Amino acid sequence: MTPRRSPAFLRPAVGLATAALLLTACATPTLPAGTPSASAEPSSQVGGDAHEVRTQTTRLLFSHDNGLTLIDAQTGDVVQETTHPGFLRLNAAGDGRHVVVTDGDRFLVYDAGVQSRPHGDHSHHYTYVPGLTAREYTAPKAGHVVAHQDRTALFADGSGDIQIVDSAWIGDPDAPVTALKTDAPHHGVAVPLVDDGVLLTQGTEESRSTVQVRRNGHVVAQTDDCPGVHGEATAQSTDSGDTVVVGCTNGPVVWRDGAFHKVEAPDAYARTGNSSGSPLSPIVLTDYKSDANATKERPTRVALVDTRTATLKLVELGSSYWFRSLARGPEGEALVLTADGAVQVINPETATVEASIPAIGAWTEKDDWQDAGPSITVAGHTAYVTDAAAQSVTVIDLEERSVARTLKLGATPTEVAVVNGMTAEEEAAQHDHSHG
Repeated sequence: MTPRRSPAFLRPAVGLATAALLLTACATPTLPAGTPSASAEPSSQVGGDAHEVRTQTTRLLFSHDNGLTLIDAQTGDVVQETTHPGFLRLNAAGDGRHVVVTDGDRFLVYDAGVQSRPHGDHSHHYTYVPGLTAREYTAPKAGHVVAHQDRTALFADGSGDIQIVDSAWIGDPDAPVTALKTDAPHHGVAVPLVDDGVLLTQGTEESRSTVQVRRNGHVVAQTDDCPGVHGEATAQSTDSGDTVVVGCTNGPVVWRDGAFHKVEAPDAYARTGNSSGSPLSPIVLTDYKSDANATKERPTRVALVDTRTATLKLVELGSSYWFRSLARGPEGEALVLTADGAVQVINPETATVEASIPAIGAWTEKDDWQDAGPSITVAGHTAYVTDAAAQSVTVIDLEERSVARTLKLGATPTEVAVVNGMTAEEEAAQHDHSHG
């Protein structure tokens, strides 16, 4: 495993020796051994000017028509603004510090400037100069970003190319890249697996129904029973490795214990293209659409996919939602932001709604998915619910299941990423430690 930088302004001396790795297919690059050499960066440079601080810092990055704005999640104060007009999508980079920004035919990397490093029974916390880094990944029709098991996969819909990077090095200009290529361009996804394998989709721009697991250049497992394959979520792993749920239009597919398992759905058309998983739960939350002829279906049911049994349960919410409505809480609870403005808290094991937390005003999904609308994202025991119409974010304490405060944003948020310096795995470990 690649050593994490501590603090993160230390840059690896990768050099030209890694250039040959850029075109290596189905092979995880071997990164330099030992501790990276230090190179102090000017305080004005993004990622530099490291300061150790007393407490963990949480920041929210949101995209809008004019660019990116970073705010303090506690006070709402603006930390940094970047003018960069366009439709920008935000994705967790996997290292707890950076955000991958989808920008047309490339992926950019934004440094939120916070990092927390566990050290035995405590952690050390750092801040840095935030902003867009110089790192850029070329990707025709840049699409899905998946961070899992300390690696981050970037998928290019326009070419079918996949770039996999060690998450801890995602913002470094010298970061080695493992390159893979699917058989044809399509709207696809790739998931790095713990055993150096990769789960990926195959298809064309007209049709896609295949999911594969490849390792060392070979297909080790495959299913073709996933029409309209779209999206993914990872669940609690097993002793045999990773657990992944992939969405299809006839019920999802589960990768678990080294094999694919088809989930039967109660409807002939059962689209589960958007999902949310938790490392603490074997159950994945997905959307659920059952009207194949609908121009714009606004479902009121979600699905809970139990990866242990390859089965699903439907939960009626009484109000619709959309693709930015799904999240998971610190206990693995399923969270859904519904059109009545409330966050529904679902127990995934019992498939029951345990609480409904009023968060924002009632809203209606726009006809164009790119138009700004509400969203929910979680860090630690806190959920952040954006209200595009009110240009605000509601902060919810998930332990108390109540609203803590509301922050004004000063612009209409398109997408939001929350960064607190910790990876999902570190947060899960911290949760287990606090409940020890």
